[in-house]
Amino acid sequence: MARRLSVLVLTVSMIAAACGGTTATTSSDLGAATTAASDAAGCADVVDVVVTAQGGTYRFDVTVASVETGWDKYADRWEVVGADGTVYGTRVLAHPHVDEQPFTRSASGIRIPGDVSTVVVRAHDSVAGTCGDTLAVELPDR
Repeated sequence: MARRLSVLVLTVSMIAAACGGTTATTSSDLGAATTAASDAAGCADVVDVVVTAQGGTYRFDVTVASVETGWDKYADRWEVVGADGTVYGTRVLAHPHVDEQPFTRSASGIRIPGDVSTVVVRAHDSVAGTCGDTLAVELPDR
């Protein structure tokens, strides 16, 4: 059953990558299959997110895996996005992480309206754009 699910996820991920879309992944068991498709496309994948409430704002610790070659191609940012497409926070990644894969970077002070309970975290590649695996994250109580 797990193998069939992995093959299905890989197939859906490859179709989404070919169409310029993203896939939402919340299970670490499925990460390897979906990451294989994103690697082939040169995308940056969000592989883990830890969210901490901080007195009305949030801190996001985001782990990104990407195929980087240096300044010519690297994961250059990650974003926290609402269901309606609103970008609530962006962490600019100022340099390549060729020898540090996957890597985790944090951002604090991200304000998200009280009526929003779930956000999506996505990464951006300097060449491939926003095409990798994303993670939907439920926000903790404030």
